[in-house]
Amino acid sequence: MNDVIIPRIGLGTWQNTNPEQCATSVKAALELGYRHIDTAQMYKNEEYVGNGIKQSDVPREDIFLATKVWIDRLDYEGIKQSTEKSLKRLQTDYIDLLYVHWPAGKYDTKETMKGFNQLADEGKIRHIGVSNFTPELLEEALEASEEPLIANQVETHPLNQQTELHKFLLEHDMTLVAYSPLARGKVLEIPELTEIAEKYSASETQVALAWLWSHKDVAAIPKATSKTHIKENLEAVSLKLDSEDIEKINSLDRNKRLVDPAFSPDWD
Repeated sequence: MNDVIIPRIGLGTWQNTNPEQCATSVKAALELGYRHIDTAQMYKNEEYVGNGIKQSDVPREDIFLATKVWIDRLDYEGIKQSTEKSLKRLQTDYIDLLYVHWPAGKYDTKETMKGFNQLADEGKIRHIGVSNFTPELLEEALEASEEPLIANQVETHPLNQQTELHKFLLEHDMTLVAYSPLARGKVLEIPELTEIAEKYSASETQVALAWLWSHKDVAAIPKATSKTHIKENLEAVSLKLDSEDIEKINSLDRNKRLVDPAFSPDWD
């Protein structure tokens, strides 16, 4: 039984590559109450994220820190070497959750899981996760890993709701971690969300996040750099939508992917 609790709101740091801005936003998020920080080797900002954590007054043990191994380092040695570099850049002795960023490039189910399991055995990572995995790929990874997989980080928002995948994750005691939960700003253009937002004296972004959190075992990592937006996203945690509004948002699903590189898995 997986009893790991992933903080339901995390700070997404994709594209936050200005050294000072990145560190400042991480520090601000932690001081406002965030305890989940998400980055990746490919984001090229792990050092700045580490600086922000160091600059905050929040103890490291209170922070759930996640990063991801890029596709060209998913062989056994590549995993070990790149994670050591991530640890140095993040200025920490361990990573709470290490993800396979995409099932692509040098990804090989058995070899990749072997590398991740070795890091867990050594105490360099606390938990293993995957990102952008379909149910079929998840089944293979679950079978190949001695350690449990606790999360699948995937693009999830009102226009791409991942309903079937979420059911699979619930059945396997895994958390869905939603990236691009605000559909890269497109939630501001959906009339139904605007209508609901007015009802609750909230913003469309807060409604989209509250809708996500109305579902069991879902965390979200909205990207934000300004203290205003970081605070606005955090305040959405306390917003409770009624069942009618949740159903209205459920009806918006269009299977619309905004992140679909050439090396994506076969989603269908």
